[in-house]
Amino acid sequence: MNIDTLVQNLLNALQWGSFYALIALGYTLVYGVLLLINFAHGDIFMVGAYIGFFLATFLLGQYALALPFSLPPHVIFLVTLLLTMILTAFAGVTLERVAYRPLRRKGVNRLYVVITALMCGLILENGNLALLGANRRNFPQLLDNTVYSLGGVTFSDVKLLVIFATIAVFLLLETIVRKTKLGMAMRAISYDRMAVPLMGIPVDTVIVFTFALGSSMAALAGVLFATAYPVLEPYMGALVGWKAFIAAVIGGIGEIRGAFAGGFLLGFVEIFVAAFFPSTLRDLIAFSILLVFLSIKPTGIFGVARATKI
Repeated sequence: MNIDTLVQNLLNALQWGSFYALIALGYTLVYGVLLLINFAHGDIFMVGAYIGFFLATFLLGQYALALPFSLPPHVIFLVTLLLTMILTAFAGVTLERVAYRPLRRKGVNRLYVVITALMCGLILENGNLALLGANRRNFPQLLDNTVYSLGGVTFSDVKLLVIFATIAVFLLLETIVRKTKLGMAMRAISYDRMAVPLMGIPVDTVIVFTFALGSSMAALAGVLFATAYPVLEPYMGALVGWKAFIAAVIGGIGEIRGAFAGGFLLGFVEIFVAAFFPSTLRDLIAFSILLVFLSIKPTGIFGVARATKI
């Protein structure tokens, strides 16, 4: 492998790992606060991509005809991205309110909550299939996606946008969790959810904020993914969501740094395995490597073992 091929694979791995990292951040936020694995999160990613598709189509079509001037495509992209993040955040909060909160208030075993999360994911997938059909949809091109060439390495505006957006989101979440009062409340709930209400912290408000934040990250990943690979279908979030969950576990689920690092690690492993082996063996070899890693360090890269009171 020459240097140009190596750099090209590095850029591809950074882009692919960015999608995993953005979705894994949602997994790790919810788990860090509630110790809940929200298996429907991958389908929230799918919902975000579809909401972005319908918003972009509307803004390019009917709404544009009603305006005396035309909006530039990049402005439509920004508006679509922001509105998608807001609407998908509402979808995530609704999911928490309808499916998870009643179980939490009844104090049921976490196993039942996990089963409910799996059921919610299936409802989102098959509900999309029933309402919109199985036909694939093409996400409208809102960015120029200019391709640059530097030596034997090629990269596009979209690739750079995905990478830098993921880094910016990671830094923003680190700041929120480490430096703000809401972030301190999130960390307090993760340590002792029973004692937090005695300190005057509104637990439900913090949990709603967590779900809104995590769902907006999934929406961001959905729009960026649809921009880079503009084909949407109802089950697009299933495999990507599972892989992002694995990335969160590899990094140490519950740690924002772990979700970020695990997403990129999984992206690097997949891309470089595909560079040396047939693509049909990519998942088999990649996950075998990760399984060996977890057998050596079960808590992940940044994870720590937790003591449980019995």
